[in-house]
Amino acid sequence: MIRIFKLIIVLFLAAGHSIYAQSTQQETALKMGREAIRLMDKGQFDESIKLLEEAQQLDPGNINYPYELAYAYYSKKDYQKSRKYLEKILKHKDINPMVYQLLGNSYDHLGKSDKAIATYEAGLKLFPDAGNLYLEMGVMQIGKKDYHKALAYYEKGIDVDPSFPSNYYWAAKIYCNSTEEIWGMIYGELFMNMERNSKRTVEISKLLYDTYKSEIHFKSDTSWSVSFSQNITLAIGENMEPKDIKIPFQLVYEPILVLSMVQVKTIDIHTLNTIRSAFVDNYFSNENDKTHPNILFSYQKKIKDAGHMEAYNYWLLMKGDEAGFDQWYKANRDKWDRFADWFTDNQLIIDRNHKFHRKQY
Repeated sequence: MIRIFKLIIVLFLAAGHSIYAQSTQQETALKMGREAIRLMDKGQFDESIKLLEEAQQLDPGNINYPYELAYAYYSKKDYQKSRKYLEKILKHKDINPMVYQLLGNSYDHLGKSDKAIATYEAGLKLFPDAGNLYLEMGVMQIGKKDYHKALAYYEKGIDVDPSFPSNYYWAAKIYCNSTEEIWGMIYGELFMNMERNSKRTVEISKLLYDTYKSEIHFKSDTSWSVSFSQNITLAIGENMEPKDIKIPFQLVYEPILVLSMVQVKTIDIHTLNTIRSAFVDNYFSNENDKTHPNILFSYQKKIKDAGHMEAYNYWLLMKGDEAGFDQWYKANRDKWDRFADWFTDNQLIIDRNHKFHRKQY
């Protein structure tokens, strides 16, 4: 099973942390640990393991050295040794969600899927906001082809740990291959803003483009339709006042998207830039941001107000229409460079106070 997680021990990377300044032995162990991680990143696992063993002897109470030893053996596909190191630190005072994640993954590779799930669940009892453990629970359900359960775990992870990107990635993939593409479009774009330069970013860029292409339909030169959701329910109770009726987000999103397609006759990266730019204008001019606030659309408005919406749209969708992107880029290098500088300094903020979740509406 493919695992997508990057394990970084901050204590190894932070220079001059007071806890490691307490003794010469701990300082020496820290230097060895840093060098071990550098070697591990280069694929030199045996050399890394030797250094980590020495570091552990110098600082036996530090959880990071047995954890990194487990990760080194995991990387070598020696899951038995990885498991042994991790089981020994389950009662450590500095236990963290990554220990449960790696231990569960080790069990899974050893063919013990039930024990893997039990490990993730045990981790979630201690760390109920651990997005990486909801990710793994979802991945286990993907293995069983139970996509509804997988999605529930991914969206729970998005809700409680909104700054962890992998749950957005998987939720986007599932939704964009369902009848409810609308949520995949939002989760996917949020993911690309969180993880801007990876193989997964390339994959989601193409997925978003292809979903636009498949769900926008031209019936004639004057008639077109969109279909990003088939599950729309308008709940109206007895004696309910009009002001209390909550319009489903889908009934806001799709009509505005249709309104934004005036003068468009086909779908490619150029016309999608036109549609997406008009969508932002229409969404805010009609004050939909008041009834259906959305951090992604607010960020798009910020981009548009800064004069970079065109370049942003081409960045977002470039892998779906690479020829179209190349054509635009050759004619707009200055725009691209200005956008790249702005984009680096003005990232989308996603945290517990600034987040999107499908059930917020």
